[in-house]
Amino acid sequence: MSPTAPRTPADDVPVRRIDRILAFMSLGLLVLSVICFFAIIIARPLGVTDFSAGMWPSVAAIVWTAPIIAFLLLVTVLIMTFVRKARVGKGR
Repeated sequence: MSPTAPRTPADDVPVRRIDRILAFMSLGLLVLSVICFFAIIIARPLGVTDFSAGMWPSVAAIVWTAPIIAFLLLVTVLIMTFVRKARVGKGR
């Protein structure tokens, strides 16, 4: 690249495979959490009265834990990106 050519954001830091994996895992957990939430909402009027047996405790656990894990994955991606951009900025 010549010194006079304008730099684009794509030239700075390439997106690594681990960044994509963590981002898509985060998105998948959020989608799974929303699906489980709607499953619980729909199951109540349909007459499912025993939410303490079968798959329902697992569904409820996903609703509670998946958004937290997804948030932590996104924070991890952001931190990794900031560190990588700082290293590129320092010239490492």
